[in-house]
Amino acid sequence: MIRIKRVYLPPDAADGQRVLVDRLWPRGIAKADLHAALWLKDVAPSAALRKWFGHDPARWQEFRSRYALELKTNPALATLRELARKGDLTLLYSAHDEAHNQAVVLAEALGQEPA
Repeated sequence: MIRIKRVYLPPDAADGQRVLVDRLWPRGIAKADLHAALWLKDVAPSAALRKWFGHDPARWQEFRSRYALELKTNPALATLRELARKGDLTLLYSAHDEAHNQAVVLAEALGQEPA
């Protein structure tokens, strides 16, 4: 199962492998407190796309399309696929909006609706 979760929520035994999928390290979180197996910043949206989106829900559909195109040629996605094959996977993100962020698109690209 693939889950998405804000980095500011406490870890849970059901999380499985926890992977940070933000390009930038989240504010106010010490590395030891994140309890992530991996920081896969290369799977995050490009800096240009991230800045263009600006977490504006009005740009969500276009962001999803553009990010999905970036993911088609992103070799880091294979790392997430491999982790998902091995067991439960939680994609960690720092955005405030739980419905409009890159982790949602990543879960879809991995073939699952995010839990």
